[in-house]
Amino acid sequence: MSDSIFTGNTRRKTHGLRTLTRWLLAAEWKSHKGRALIAIATIALGVALGYAVQLINSAAFNEFSAATRSLSGEADLQVRGSQPTFDERAYPQLATQAGVALASPVLELDVTVPSRTAPLKVLGIDVFRASRIAPDLTGVMDSDHPFDSLADDAIFLSPAAQQWLGVRIGDTVTLRSGTSDVRLRVAGGIVRARAGQRIGVMDIAAAQWRFGRLGKLSRVDLQLERGVDRERFRQALQARLGGRFMVTAARDVESRTDRLSRAYRINMNVLALVALFTGAFLVFSTQALGVVRRRAQFAMLRVLGITRAQLLRQILLEGALLGTFGAIGGIALGFALAYAVLRVFGSDLGGGYFPGVQPSVGFEPIASAIFLVLGIGVALLGSLVPALEAARAHPAPALKAGGEETALGKLSTPWPALCCLALGVALTQAPPVFDMPIAGYVAVALLLIGGIALMPRVTSQLFRALSRARNGRQRAPVTALAFARLANAPGQASIAMGGVLSSFTLIVAMAIMVSSFRVSVEEWLAHLLSADVYLRVAPNGDTGGLNPQQQAAIAATRGIRHAAFARTSQLTLDPSRPAVALLAREIDAADPGANLQITGETLSPSALREGETPVWASEAMVDLYGYHVGQRLMLPIGTSGTSGASSAPGTPGGRGSVFVVAGIWRDYVRQTGALEIRLADYRRLTGDTSATDAALTLDRGVSAAQAIAALRALPFASALDFAQPGEIRARTLTIFDRSFAVTYLLEAVAIVIGLFGVAATFSAQTLSRSREFGMLRHVGVTRGQILALLATEGGLLTALGIAMGCALGFAISLILVFVVNPQSFHWSMSLHVPWMLLSVLAVVMLASSCTTAVAAGRRAVSVDAVRAVREDW
Repeated sequence: MSDSIFTGNTRRKTHGLRTLTRWLLAAEWKSHKGRALIAIATIALGVALGYAVQLINSAAFNEFSAATRSLSGEADLQVRGSQPTFDERAYPQLATQAGVALASPVLELDVTVPSRTAPLKVLGIDVFRASRIAPDLTGVMDSDHPFDSLADDAIFLSPAAQQWLGVRIGDTVTLRSGTSDVRLRVAGGIVRARAGQRIGVMDIAAAQWRFGRLGKLSRVDLQLERGVDRERFRQALQARLGGRFMVTAARDVESRTDRLSRAYRINMNVLALVALFTGAFLVFSTQALGVVRRRAQFAMLRVLGITRAQLLRQILLEGALLGTFGAIGGIALGFALAYAVLRVFGSDLGGGYFPGVQPSVGFEPIASAIFLVLGIGVALLGSLVPALEAARAHPAPALKAGGEETALGKLSTPWPALCCLALGVALTQAPPVFDMPIAGYVAVALLLIGGIALMPRVTSQLFRALSRARNGRQRAPVTALAFARLANAPGQASIAMGGVLSSFTLIVAMAIMVSSFRVSVEEWLAHLLSADVYLRVAPNGDTGGLNPQQQAAIAATRGIRHAAFARTSQLTLDPSRPAVALLAREIDAADPGANLQITGETLSPSALREGETPVWASEAMVDLYGYHVGQRLMLPIGTSGTSGASSAPGTPGGRGSVFVVAGIWRDYVRQTGALEIRLADYRRLTGDTSATDAALTLDRGVSAAQAIAALRALPFASALDFAQPGEIRARTLTIFDRSFAVTYLLEAVAIVIGLFGVAATFSAQTLSRSREFGMLRHVGVTRGQILALLATEGGLLTALGIAMGCALGFAISLILVFVVNPQSFHWSMSLHVPWMLLSVLAVVMLASSCTTAVAAGRRAVSVDAVRAVREDW
């Protein structure tokens, strides 16, 4: 009997608690829908941006990886040279290695397409061997022409390539080799290709002949015999070949792509989560002011028997519901945003890492769960401190009016804030983790949290000092009341301006970082573009090149005083990393700064030993490969290196020439690293006399238009792309601005969120201060004066928030400029502050905040003065 009574009481008590919980939630929602909707919208926006970026990059990376794997087929291993091609004599020796069941030679080219901005990937294959390793890449032949796969004028195109080139089976397509056009017949399609994958396949001998690669291969695909341990075989073969060749698995290509785009993807996600962080603070301010406003209500519940744990769960449940609604809405919005971006703008968001793919966005359960938990987590985090304060408050003092500021007294404790700031400064000295500035991101978050947490103490000290300084002076009552309020109630004031501080801090930091980067790029371009006219052959592929006769013709053109030719190629130093750019140019070893933007000391030519070749490394080479000035290297450049022009596996000469790092230079184009070498040294080592670029200095009195007109008269001019320094600079900065469009969007979002925070918190404060305003009305203060009081408080607090935001944002920008960017993209930049832009933003923020504060306070001052104070009688 007693057990049943106990069980019944427990059930009734549980049911009563559930009813009370629902009643409290419904009452709070009905009373303050606006603030709840703003908090939900802010969290939804943050989740949507982060989720959309994740979906876009994930879809693009997965599609690009699948397309890359399709080019490898069922190969177990791939053998590549350190340079783009190697001698085909390596192929028979690889094919006869013990443990190799099948070897398939491949010549892979990014072929220049006239009148197109992107190259066409063409694979030269041995159809008899490739049909067993990569059957999807073989051409679909017409039964009437069974030998088209061996024809020297036939090419097989994927559906996406046919659509892109505007051709059908039987048509002729024009490609480019060097400065000559190559016309090929579209003999058919390909067995299978990924959607959007633009590739062409032809006989390997025809490809070598047509595109000037006689005797050259790009890779050899190996299929191993059954029972052979792939990893052990790979290590043994790599040891046998030495540094001239790279033996890799198909997954290594994905690893290189992942490394190439990782920094960009992570930085995009971090930027997108800025809005979510600001939303977390907005939840905190909403919950904190709600707890203060309902302080007496919670105390009454405690008196009636609600325990501290139950009250804590109630407040956390309110925050969790805000986070749940916001996260669900954000996931739906993010999915729609990702779908729209992929359809309209493509998959790169300005990064350019995944060309030639058409990814489709799909629902990702794991990513969705992560962002759902993230949205709920930040809402719970924002509710935790107010919930703990409400649960710990003693009921008797809390029932009394006027104790609201006491509830926020712990916020003025400076030690947690100072610890966050100190820890954030210390983390700026930490090295990157997995090539990513993890500590730098944490340092930014800690500085932001510490700065916001320090706001109550700074507000109290500053306005008390200003109040004492103004004692004895004649001043308006509104100003006196504003200073007294801010000096004696810093907790609520600081919460009101926390949104302004956080948003303006991020705006300042982003603006300084972007401005520093942009100005540094402009200065770099001004230093780099010292010639009058620039020309390039095959600007969208690697099958172009000027032979010595064509170079001589360009140099002899009327009006050209000097033609500085250059050769661009690639060099693979680590199979797990993307290839390094190898740039051969005319460089004065005694004064390399005339051509390169040197960032440190240089090595004089007299310091070189006999037989050593100077090389200048970009800043990325310092971070990725540990290069330093004076270091001696063995690089596989030349006939004794991995180009394999005269050596094959098992033959001596696998070691490269001896090079010395003569200087470090700044490069804003190639974050994977670049090496500069003198053109004469490159030609001496490789025997390659072709050129891909030329910088032309004109005679005095000759305009760029005249020189270009004269060059267009050359018989091979149709293959040349001309540009003037101003055009290159404008084009580069346009790409820069497009790449940072998301950053500009986030700055605008931060402003809007900050103003939302001001509106929400001032609305809550003015309603909670209705008794104060009613008492002021009783002693003769007009409604207009109360609104002026609110405008003054809002203006003073906003000015303080802007000032602190400038200081904190400047500190964070130093981390972004000197820690995050160098560790992410491996380049340095100089600091530039956009004073005019920040001044305009500060004025706009100040005016908007004052207006928002007044608009939020109109409802409170409209309450009847007697009803407003009757609770105190």
